Amino acid sequence: MRVTVTGALGNLGQPVVEQLIRNGHQVRAFDLDTRAGRKAARRFGRDLEVVWGDLRRPADLERAVAGQDAIIHLAFVLPKLSATGVSSEDEPRWAREINVGGTRNLLNAMRAQPKPPRILFASSLHVYGRTQDQAPFRRVDDPLAPTDHYSRHKIICERLVRRSHLRWAIFRLGASMPTRLILDRGMFDVPLDTRIEFVHQRDVALAMANALDKDEVWGRVWNIGGGPRCQLTERELVQQVLETVGVGMLPDDVFTGRPFPVDWLDTGESQSVLHFQYHTLQDYLQDVDRKLGFRRHLVRLCRPLIRAWLLRQAQGMRA
Repeated sequence: MRVTVTGALGNLGQPVVEQLIRNGHQVRAFDLDTRAGRKAARRFGRDLEVVWGDLRRPADLERAVAGQDAIIHLAFVLPKLSATGVSSEDEPRWAREINVGGTRNLLNAMRAQPKPPRILFASSLHVYGRTQDQAPFRRVDDPLAPTDHYSRHKIICERLVRRSHLRWAIFRLGASMPTRLILDRGMFDVPLDTRIEFVHQRDVALAMANALDKDEVWGRVWNIGGGPRCQLTERELVQQVLETVGVGMLPDDVFTGRPFPVDWLDTGESQSVLHFQYHTLQDYLQDVDRKLGFRRHLVRLCRPLIRAWLLRQAQGMRA
């Protein structure tokens, strides 16, 4: 199958591309032309066709979707760890042009094809809102309750996809983190007793690749989480990550008490159809440790400075 992946050279896009190639698909990457993007593209060599472009430019998208059977739409400006370096919450109008306007441009380009491809849209568990006062688990027919620009954009895009008259599927993803070392101050935004479902990027990639050959996937919304072994609290998640990188857990009082829009997901049906839940947080921690390599010794050496910096970041967020 000929598949285009938007945002293909980002944190999640690269594992998706790897899995698609492994499954024998012809893969076309669509992404911004950046130094990091070109470096990532070189990893795949001739196995990957690359179309450089911008979601805001219809002509770029026409080239990206021409002659394709399916589109996996990952490109989106995030509230944290955005590849653009800018948060959707800091620049909401600009982010909306890319997230909502770009998705609309993509759908228009797809509909204009002689044989329109199908679309798999990557949404987020954030669309369910703050649900810690409710019993788990979040189901795909739960009401949607956006809490920020990012989740509003996701909900609007879900609606655009469902009304596109294309063959579609929507995946609402659990918490999927990059394996490179990022001590993001966003960790302080989540109360330590919060239920959060981790999902390994390789499992997300497998679910997406498997979906292409499953007729029952299309025309429906699916929760994609790591399953029971990945249903954690924020304390368990943060503590294990910080201990793995050598920083150690931080004091409880630096974490917020304000509810955050994550939860555990009902993935029983998605797992029975897509067969993707193979990895746990321990696999992720091993990946992080391998990527750290010799730098783990530098982190441990600089531990007091790093901890002090993180505590300053937390205090700055509370100011």
